[in-house]
Amino acid sequence: MDSATPVAEKQHLEVQHAALVEQACRLLEGTDPPLRLADLAKAVGISPYHLHRLFKGVTGVTPAAYTAALRARRIRDGLRPGVTVTTAMHEAGYTSAAAFHAEAPGRLGMTPGRYRAGGVDTEIRFAVGQSSLGALLVAASPVGICAISLGDDPQQLVQELQDRFPKARLIGDDPEFAQHMAYIAGLLDAPGPGAHRLPLDIRGTAFQQRVWEALMRIPAGSTLSYTELARQLGMPRAVRAVASACAANTLAVAIPCHRVVRSDGALAGYRWGIARKAELLRRESTHRPPA
Repeated sequence: MDSATPVAEKQHLEVQHAALVEQACRLLEGTDPPLRLADLAKAVGISPYHLHRLFKGVTGVTPAAYTAALRARRIRDGLRPGVTVTTAMHEAGYTSAAAFHAEAPGRLGMTPGRYRAGGVDTEIRFAVGQSSLGALLVAASPVGICAISLGDDPQQLVQELQDRFPKARLIGDDPEFAQHMAYIAGLLDAPGPGAHRLPLDIRGTAFQQRVWEALMRIPAGSTLSYTELARQLGMPRAVRAVASACAANTLAVAIPCHRVVRSDGALAGYRWGIARKAELLRRESTHRPPA
């Protein structure tokens, strides 16, 4: 009985920490502009150092990185039709135009004006071809790879890319970019940690990015259930939201949403087809390094 007590205490403490971090996330998302670390720590009743350590341990990102993702989402949300760039800047919590225009391209993959216009004049380089899992499309903005798609019809993959970036200038048949295609095709054949070396342009809400960061920490050859993933994020009641974030991923293999399964081990939906998900998991199991 006594030997179990420290374990129970540890589990209780982990639950408390997760609840505290979830409270901090809600505070960051509910204030405009988001709270600074010192103010956030005061609001939840612990020291800034303690909060920083707990936040990183539960979510995998620092409070500053989480705040940056929130700002990126607010920039994207603010740059909607009929809203000026200046208004979007203030809605995102910026008080300095210089800071906004310096940071926004890195958050958006393009200037605010171009993003608001649907990506007009922005270059998206891409390559499309065949892989061992069917048609493969890889695309990149100036920030990094923004799409890795699988399917049966190469033209459909190109059309989906055009739909995502309706006013961007799509550039295909780039010999240098084809190297990315060859590298990713190789990852499909022998999945592993190599995808972490890719420069990525990850676009999503703050919550989605938290989920995707967690996905990238699942080792090749391993799986998690949606319930386990939600628990790791400190939000055990957010299973459906976690599943939705997985479904919103547009970077196959690089963000390995195929490693998340149902609680009973069954394969749930996969943007690029259940059969491809099963095959990726089979290959990862085959290539899994010995313990």
